[in-house]
Amino acid sequence: MKSKQTEKIGIIGGSGLYQIEALKDAREVALATPFGRPSGKFVVGRLEGRDIVFLARHGKGHTLLPGEINYRANIYAMKQLGVTRIISVSAVGSMKKEIVPCHIVIPDQFYDLTKGRKSSFFGEGIVAHVSFADPICPQLAQIVTDAGRLVSATVHKGGTYICMEGPQFSTRAESEVHRGFGVSVIGMTNATEAKLAREAEICYVTVALATDYDCWHQSETAVTTEMVIRVLLANVALSKKMIQAAVAGSHPVRNCACGEALKNAIMTDKKMITSAIKKKLAPIIGKYISQKGKEIK
Repeated sequence: MKSKQTEKIGIIGGSGLYQIEALKDAREVALATPFGRPSGKFVVGRLEGRDIVFLARHGKGHTLLPGEINYRANIYAMKQLGVTRIISVSAVGSMKKEIVPCHIVIPDQFYDLTKGRKSSFFGEGIVAHVSFADPICPQLAQIVTDAGRLVSATVHKGGTYICMEGPQFSTRAESEVHRGFGVSVIGMTNATEAKLAREAEICYVTVALATDYDCWHQSETAVTTEMVIRVLLANVALSKKMIQAAVAGSHPVRNCACGEALKNAIMTDKKMITSAIKKKLAPIIGKYISQKGKEIK
């Protein structure tokens, strides 16, 4: 049975997207989590009449490398704040000629090359395996795609986001190998977020802002930070309009499978789950396993 839940929309801003000026009644909220501190304070407000929670992924002043971001704390705190949908904005390199810098991609798949990142809330006494065959919420992807076209963005719907460790950009050899995989864009953050959002039963979509051709395109200059920032200035302004249109166009009730991703996914015998784990993961598993040890639904 699919979930029907009133939405609160979370927005995670990547490189260049550090605030949303259109938020009304905005206030900052600082949260601590069992997994440590999030990237920074959350900005809670209203946009197009909807409740919004905004977080700058790389922290205030862009101080966190992709590998330094506490993804678990970020998503856990979003869950604590009642977020049911996340629109994640990310600067990416284009791996296809037709995806021109300043175009926007709404990928529907991830290929994760990162190593050693904390990408699950589970472990240390509790085991769960969620389905991740289709990592992007199709309903939310359509909403965001429609919003992009409404604001006259060039939007490519579908494709694969390959997530590399970074923080260095690709070598030419790596870029050519990645192109051979048939991927659409390359970034350093979103696969980790998507995995955790699925475990938290939060709908997730990536708005991938193409800033460059990585370094595979022989007739184009290899990617540099200066190049990324220059293109981002135009891209971020467009993404803010796109987010506003997506929020305005989204239905206040979600009707998708994301909200029940953990149903039947917890493998551990309930008798073996300690009270400490139940307390720690209450926002994540609380609807299936209460702190008093009731049966899994």
